[in-house]
Amino acid sequence: MKQKFVGTGVALVTPFDDELRVDFQGLEKLLRHIVDSQVRYLVVHGTAGEAATTTPEEKKKILAFIQAHNPKQLPIFWGMGGNNTQTVLQAIATTDWQGIDAVMVASPYYNRPSQEGIYEHYTVIADACPVPLLLYNVPARTGSNMYAATTLRLSTHPNILGIKEASGNLVQCMEIAREKADDFLLISGEDMLTLPILAIGGGGVISTVANGFPQTMSQMVELGLQSNFTAARSYAWSLLQPCKLISQVGNPVGTKQLLAALDICHHYVRLPLVAAPTALAQEIQAVIFQERSK
Repeated sequence: MKQKFVGTGVALVTPFDDELRVDFQGLEKLLRHIVDSQVRYLVVHGTAGEAATTTPEEKKKILAFIQAHNPKQLPIFWGMGGNNTQTVLQAIATTDWQGIDAVMVASPYYNRPSQEGIYEHYTVIADACPVPLLLYNVPARTGSNMYAATTLRLSTHPNILGIKEASGNLVQCMEIAREKADDFLLISGEDMLTLPILAIGGGGVISTVANGFPQTMSQMVELGLQSNFTAARSYAWSLLQPCKLISQVGNPVGTKQLLAALDICHHYVRLPLVAAPTALAQEIQAVIFQERSK
């Protein structure tokens, strides 16, 4: 099971039309763009997918559409989480898990629980979940960091397959890599830290920029997994400028602007997110033009 998630996963955006309805035509085009690459799996309804502002009914329709337009039968991670443990457990009990290979659960936000609270939250969810669970540490969004010691405690749970580490703290990632079991996956949650995380024993990335550049990211990761870091660096350098630009306005605003520049889907996002400033949109367009001119 865990080997299915070694390599590059894409944190899928949810395209919208100009009336902010789910744009299934844009989603189909995005999926065609991604599955033609070496991407190993898809992540649905994470931050990039604007899970906070899509309805339960929309989520069901989006998942069904992705499953129907997945010719390579790439494994699917389902984004789930919350800051009320009982609500998460209720969601697990009422979810149709058919076609979902694993679940990605973000650390609780807003309440800022202690490390013991985070540990117990994940333990009861992993106990109840019918599919394997991936921890997701993203302090910039949750307001609290899951320490390496807490991750390592949780890593012994039989239903926890790994962690998406988006703390940006390489020392913390090194502590996890040093102590973890070989089959516990350390997955990068920061696109431009992926190569150093691979160098310390990481198993891949769940990438946002891979919506736009799935093959480039996949090639970099595959080379990194083979310890061919000299060749992998050239791919990292080519992703550096797009990553810097899209990160200026957060995820998925910049990513959708990148996809619009690539003529894959529209840039529209739902409030409280707003579109990228015109100047940034022009910079992203210029980078895409430059890439296409090579």
